[in-house]
Amino acid sequence: MENQLLWGIDLGGTKIEGAIIESIQPLKVRSRLRIPTEKEKGYEHIIGQIGKVVDLLREDSGAEPERIGIGTPGTLDPITGLMKNANTTALNGQPLKQDLEKALGLPVQMANDANCFAVAEARLGKVPREAPDAQVVFGVIMGTGVGGGLVINGQVRNGRQGIAGEWGHNFLDFSGGECYCGQTGCVETIISGPALQRFYESESGQKDKLKNILERVDTDVHAKATLDRLIHFFGKGMASVINTLDPDVIVLGGGLGNIPDLYTKGVESVKKHVFNHRLDTQFLAPELGDSAGVFGAAMLVV
Repeated sequence: MENQLLWGIDLGGTKIEGAIIESIQPLKVRSRLRIPTEKEKGYEHIIGQIGKVVDLLREDSGAEPERIGIGTPGTLDPITGLMKNANTTALNGQPLKQDLEKALGLPVQMANDANCFAVAEARLGKVPREAPDAQVVFGVIMGTGVGGGLVINGQVRNGRQGIAGEWGHNFLDFSGGECYCGQTGCVETIISGPALQRFYESESGQKDKLKNILERVDTDVHAKATLDRLIHFFGKGMASVINTLDPDVIVLGGGLGNIPDLYTKGVESVKKHVFNHRLDTQFLAPELGDSAGVFGAAMLVV
């Protein structure tokens, strides 16, 4: 039935993707498409592009939405109703949810992209198969930045200030230096991809991409030091998350989530710092790739 269809939109910096899900288990997608965001044209244009995606989905599916889930960069402040912390800066300070509901004539449920990743992996990825009784799932984003999303009993938790899961801006170590957020030594300043590349350059005097650096860990002492730094501080950073939330499962997303050593040496490093004599938390690799954003957005309206 059409009132069971789940409509989701993933608002990215370069593209806006929309999808309509007919069923979750098994996953069945009725429609899926994407268009450019064209963020350089400004806030009103972005709203128009989202409306265009909804219209295209209508045409493609022959269905009408009752409500829509939207994943966004940054987050909606639950107190002011304004967007904040978005790298698509035209969104910051804007009442995006209110304006979209007015433009679309529909209720909108919003969450940031890390939360959408987390809920998609929790409900459609490996979690239902490998940890079917999991109640608390923490989805980690480790790439250009470091972030996360919290899912409890299949539902996203945004938090009182809309910042639940933002472990990337916990203090980790002063050696990370200043963070763009205004603090010093945040997790993101130490174990994000760019931070690790900066560390390698400071040690070796050479610039390189992290992927290339990690391919040389057996032959390059500075590359090994870079991996060792990641493993050590991943353990400390993740232990603070576990000590606070004690999740059943942690899913490692983003580019660094593809590093095999995180699931072995990284987990051993977590064990050293967690407040328990053993570590029962399951660490899982993501399964949905770039589908997680739009599928997770659709899950927001379940």
